[in-house]
Amino acid sequence: MSSFENNINPFETETGADRMANKNVLLWVFSVATIVAVIIAMMGMMGLFVFLGLFVVVGIVYGIFDRPKRGILLLVILGFFVTGLARYITAPWGLTMDVLLVLIYISLFFKGFAEKIKWSKAKSSLTLLVSIWIVYVFLQIGNPEVESIQAWFYAMRGVALYQFLSIPLLFLLFNKQKDLNTFFIIWGLLSLLGTLKGFQQFHFGVDPFEQRWLNQGGAQTHILFGKLRVFSFYSDAGQFGASQAESGVVFGTLALFKKGNFKLKAFFILVAFAGFVGMFISGTRGAIAVPALGGITLLILKKNIKILVLGSAIGMVVFIFFAYTNIGQGNAEIRRMRSAFDPNDASLQVRLDNQNKLKGYMAVRPFGGGVGATGNWGKRFTPHTFLANTATDSWYVMIWADTGVVGLVYYLFMLFFILITGGYNVMFRIKDEGLKNQITALTCGMAGIMLASYGNGVFGQMPTGMIMYISMVFMFVAPKIDQQKRKRTIERY
Repeated sequence: MSSFENNINPFETETGADRMANKNVLLWVFSVATIVAVIIAMMGMMGLFVFLGLFVVVGIVYGIFDRPKRGILLLVILGFFVTGLARYITAPWGLTMDVLLVLIYISLFFKGFAEKIKWSKAKSSLTLLVSIWIVYVFLQIGNPEVESIQAWFYAMRGVALYQFLSIPLLFLLFNKQKDLNTFFIIWGLLSLLGTLKGFQQFHFGVDPFEQRWLNQGGAQTHILFGKLRVFSFYSDAGQFGASQAESGVVFGTLALFKKGNFKLKAFFILVAFAGFVGMFISGTRGAIAVPALGGITLLILKKNIKILVLGSAIGMVVFIFFAYTNIGQGNAEIRRMRSAFDPNDASLQVRLDNQNKLKGYMAVRPFGGGVGATGNWGKRFTPHTFLANTATDSWYVMIWADTGVVGLVYYLFMLFFILITGGYNVMFRIKDEGLKNQITALTCGMAGIMLASYGNGVFGQMPTGMIMYISMVFMFVAPKIDQQKRKRTIERY
């Protein structure tokens, strides 16, 4: 519709030049220019970067206060880059996740003055489960074995805090079919970017900043027999491999059952292919557990004899290829993957020896050595202790060592309850085929990550952690989404 049709004379409207002639606008422009000039004069180009950084931060804060859901999308995106950024700019990037989560809650608090926030949406057995878990983790402060509150603070964030803060927000803000569709698109694009970055490292080598990270200690775990274990912009190769393997499983499942919309199906196929390529070049043999259990879970959930027979045959061929042949042994990636099927592998024996050492130590410590007692936080804050000097090599072994058999039993109960709920909803409650396939994909992905977490500490790290929390919530809210879709269909007719 033209300006004339709106009874507006275009020759009388205020142009950009007219607005710039406004004294107030000119005053603001002059003030900002003066501030930038002073900052550059005092701090050089670094001052300009600081100013631009503050400008971005203000924009983010405004955006989240305007629409808190934007904070959820930013959490997903930030989860992919937060650890890799530290290789380029030294800063406590991990704490940005904490700040962002708190900022979303603050925005909801102030939004509550203008409109009623339906906090009841967060009422769920899932919320109860994670609440009990974080209470147990907080009670660990009183564990007599705890030697560093600082270690507890840093470690408990990935173990419990992010999960506890994220899940109620997701129930509240990110709970619709449209949100789920958006999540898959963002996840797919970021996963593609991760594989492209990994491919660059694999074929052309690392950049100067990544080389510095390797020189500072990263090479001990990422250069094996002169071969780089690709890590992309993730925290490490283990996280990269497992995360990409999950993308392969999830988007492969979406592509397999997607009907219509050829462009979207092609996108799913591309992401799945890139995910498996990323898994392969990562050199992380434990990542193969993701498609292994993810595939088995898919066969169970689909309850289809043809798919069951075909899937079983493919799985058997893959197993025989790695376990009973030497085909492709000259390829470093295949050789490393094949070692995951060798029960006599030296690395596996070292892990088993470490677990045997822990058994004796943990026998009289049912509540563990305290959250943060193991791994990097243990080495950083309590390097003199037994747990800090005993490699856990596994997310579950770490949970056991930190929180004891009591914590491990509850943690596993929580995960299996969530997984079984997702499977039950897929098999018996969700009727809409499109939604059922989406939740099937998420359930298969979670099952695979759960198994892979026995070999590597991937579950609580980003981006896998945030992907898991979103997956959990949709596995629980899917029946409600399904009911709403059926209700709209009935009303339409």
